[in-house]
Amino acid sequence: VQLQASGGGLVQAGGSLRLSCAAPGFPLYDYGIGWFRQAPGKEREGVSYIRGSNGQTFYKDSVKGRFTISRDNAKNTVYLQMNSLNPEDTAVYYCARGRPVASAWTRTSMYDYWGQGTQVTVSS
Repeated sequence: VQLQASGGGLVQAGGSLRLSCAAPGFPLYDYGIGWFRQAPGKEREGVSYIRGSNGQTFYKDSVKGRFTISRDNAKNTVYLQMNSLNPEDTAVYYCARGRPVASAWTRTSMYDYWGQGTQVTVSS
């Protein structure tokens, strides 16, 4: 099982990036996919999650209205569109596969496979 995260980069505050999570080894619609991030010296935190069964989406409060998670089944890829970025969004972003219940989507222990991470840096 492989997850391939990509799309990170350096952007100015207020800018946008779109992250991609590709899964060449399994159909994404069978699983939920979460996006997490980890800044230096901080714990990994859940940013967004999309359920495999019905496409229901969840967001960390601080990214609601700015980030959008979506899934393209034909491309077997999950995206995280990030708009209005600010320096506090700077982190390594990871995608992960899991089937957590709604109340537990932010728990890293609910996910069994992780992508390699992609760096997002937002300059002020």
